[in-house]
Amino acid sequence: MSKKTVGSWVKSANIEGCDFPIENLPYGCFHEIKDVTAQKKIGVAIGDQILPLSNLARHINLPDTVKVGFAILDQLDMNTFMALSTSSHQEVRHFITGLLIQGSPFEHQLQSLLVSQSEVKMHLPCQVPDFTDFYAGIYHATNVGLMLRPDQPLAPNYQWIPVAYHGRSSSIIPSGQNVKRPIGQTRASEGKPPYFQASRRLDYELELGVFIGQPNPQGHPIAMQDAEEHFFGMCLLNDWSARDIQGWEAIPLGPFLAKNFATSISPWIITRQALEPFRKPWQRSVTDPQPLSYLESEQNRSSGAIAIELEIYLLTQQMQAENLPPQHIVSSEFSKAAYWSIAQLITHHTSNGCNLNAGDLFGTGTLSGPTPQEAGSLLELSRGGKEPITLTNGQKRSFLEDGDTVIFKAYCATEGQVRIGFGECRTLIEA
Repeated sequence: MSKKTVGSWVKSANIEGCDFPIENLPYGCFHEIKDVTAQKKIGVAIGDQILPLSNLARHINLPDTVKVGFAILDQLDMNTFMALSTSSHQEVRHFITGLLIQGSPFEHQLQSLLVSQSEVKMHLPCQVPDFTDFYAGIYHATNVGLMLRPDQPLAPNYQWIPVAYHGRSSSIIPSGQNVKRPIGQTRASEGKPPYFQASRRLDYELELGVFIGQPNPQGHPIAMQDAEEHFFGMCLLNDWSARDIQGWEAIPLGPFLAKNFATSISPWIITRQALEPFRKPWQRSVTDPQPLSYLESEQNRSSGAIAIELEIYLLTQQMQAENLPPQHIVSSEFSKAAYWSIAQLITHHTSNGCNLNAGDLFGTGTLSGPTPQEAGSLLELSRGGKEPITLTNGQKRSFLEDGDTVIFKAYCATEGQVRIGFGECRTLIEA
């Protein structure tokens, strides 16, 4: 039984199962399709609408406690806003809630400012200076490891450090932007030169993205007890992978062209404040190595995990022609799939003195669950391509084909709390 929402004067925000009730209020960057100047704005999602925050001071009086935050948003500088203190974020969130709550005296002033989400184009929610992709999904790591190293699926370091590689931020794209099938070198039979061709084993990877808020100076590690202060919010993340290119190039230095051609993210940043009601204890099996002391804290043990339900849908070109809806193929859950918490990712990333910047993005790694039906990639779901999955219309998939649309969704739903959602990350594969 979910908690009764406090309600908003935006009626669509009160619909049961709505992704964006007043308890959510995620940030995003958009422009109105009908706007010939394509002027970008920053806003919050509320129901099926968006409340633009840019230039809000022209319409209502702002209290002193939020003037700095809104002045930054007026400059379309989401990164600087993210770098503000937690208390500043909370003040702005509290003020926006007061604007949109049922019975608010600002309803008549703000009604005309609302923009339908169906009438906008969404952009990246902020500039992303750097991108680090972790490998925190232990079931995914185990599944892939079994394919490559049956005798030792997990590397000796896996249960001691949050493994990661440095990705490329320039190819991060928002939901709705198509991905072109990558071309690259792939392995040929023994003694023959490699092929240079379009990838035949294109795959998705179900991940969450973690946005950094407050930066840290170079040479100053972030301790576990402070890590959450640097965590601004989350999004859905699709870490596209060309498995055949990856298999040839990965030794000895790991992912390169098989990954950096595109990374898709959902357009709304779900804030840490909105996720707080869905916290749960972070637990490690007593039979596993326990984290070293720098990756331990009482706060992390008591509430370091977040319960987030994840879903994958697939829509083929033929399904669209047959007017069939996207087919749900996988579900998993973040807190069960991730071996490391968000605080541990932040602390380990900076443990050598690495400086993080506002807007930096972490990928969690593929969030497969413990059962085959919870696989976060087609590589796992089709057993390395050997056992294609069969869709409801009879089509089969080992890996993605041109014209396929991959859709990720996520939501939080806990007893006694109002459900909130992440929206979706939707991408079409083109030749």
